[in-house]
Amino acid sequence: MNAPLPAHLLPALAPRAVPAAMLDALKAQFGDRCSTAQAVREQHGRDESPIDAPPPEAVVFCESTEDVAAVVKLADHYAVPVIPFGVGSSLEGHLLAVQGGVSIDLSRMNKVIAVNAEDLTVTVQAGVTRMQVNDEIRHTGLFFPIDPGADASIGGMCATRASGTNAVRYGTMRENVLGLTVVTAQGEVIHTGTRARKSSAGYDLTRLMIGSEGTLGVMTEITLRVYPQPEAVSAATCTFPSIDAAVRTTIQIIQMGIPIARCELLDGFAVQAVNRHAKLSLTEAPMLLMEFHGSEASVAEQAATVQEIASEHGGEGFQWATTPEERKKLWTARHHAYFAGLQMKPGCRTVTTDTCVPISRLAESVVSASEEAVAAGLQHYIVGHVGDGNFHIAYLVDPTKPDERETAERLNEALVMRALAMNGTCTGEHGIGLHKMGFLVSEAGTGAIEMMRTVKRALDPKNIMNPGKIFAL
Repeated sequence: MNAPLPAHLLPALAPRAVPAAMLDALKAQFGDRCSTAQAVREQHGRDESPIDAPPPEAVVFCESTEDVAAVVKLADHYAVPVIPFGVGSSLEGHLLAVQGGVSIDLSRMNKVIAVNAEDLTVTVQAGVTRMQVNDEIRHTGLFFPIDPGADASIGGMCATRASGTNAVRYGTMRENVLGLTVVTAQGEVIHTGTRARKSSAGYDLTRLMIGSEGTLGVMTEITLRVYPQPEAVSAATCTFPSIDAAVRTTIQIIQMGIPIARCELLDGFAVQAVNRHAKLSLTEAPMLLMEFHGSEASVAEQAATVQEIASEHGGEGFQWATTPEERKKLWTARHHAYFAGLQMKPGCRTVTTDTCVPISRLAESVVSASEEAVAAGLQHYIVGHVGDGNFHIAYLVDPTKPDERETAERLNEALVMRALAMNGTCTGEHGIGLHKMGFLVSEAGTGAIEMMRTVKRALDPKNIMNPGKIFAL
């Protein structure tokens, strides 16, 4: 059992029942692709967050933009909420049907529509996963770099403005989405953006949708930027005497303008978990896991400079992984850190933080978070995309012990408030969902929140698009 919804979110729980007439219409149109089975509904009523809420009343498995539009038109007619669903890997309660309604499952919309290698673009349906994209374009010598760890759907990554391990060099979904096909709250199909690299044509509706978490429309097709696979790739691990030393190494790397592709932090607890989960033998101390892209000469130069910087901060034990097999093993272990961490405390759930701060304040932020968690006696681990100032501390809580959840939430609040005081953000990549709604008010201010509400009301006047998320209406 997950933890109950936090008290400040309870007003969002105002369910709107799906009328029998709408269910009949959905079943008539979609047949067995419309399910009201309890197991299917429960699967679509939870994500990786520690929050519990009732499941949706029905799930529709869509296979085309037209299918999505048909569901939304019915939802608009009956004023029933719809919640887009990709693979269920979100961390902030984005998928929870807090006001009831219908889950729109996009996982069967998994086609790569067009690969335009000469223009460095690819267009996909929203249910395609990031690993599928790369598998299908590998033969072209191109790759899609946004890598949040989980094999998330591209639609879900757009919805949360995801980033991940490569963001320090290649940016986030914001920089790498050129155009969208979107079903509006009235069931109309619109197109935003083009395959051109830039445009000054009107409002930037593509960026409006990226990060909207399903609250303004359902994204069904996405045109992505892709990149040539680098001539040379090298990965390395380096251990440090402290978290502070590891992060200060990162800060110096970025401030010197070294074009490192990935720079990931794992604290000693995270390394311990990864070793057990992936059967590795990494030194169980704070560690940076780095990757360099470029020509053979530039990769060698970057690596040598970084090794010199690390040595100045006490870094030692450089281990190089130059073959694809060695690199894959390391990065697979890093991507599985979340599940490895769960195994440290069987039966636990995680309260996962997601702050991002200016790079100059990163060491202070990470070290303070670590010290506070240790002082509170709460089991935890830290991982982070520290190359762009973003890190996660995962507090492991026993769902049968409310005091552990309360401690985790208290530590999380202190962490977020410190990040905001540093002119940082409460979420670097996970999004607001349910869990961070209060923090968004602290970060953006009431004026900005009201502007967001104005946009939401204008585009979704019946409040049917994933209602109860990001902010309360």
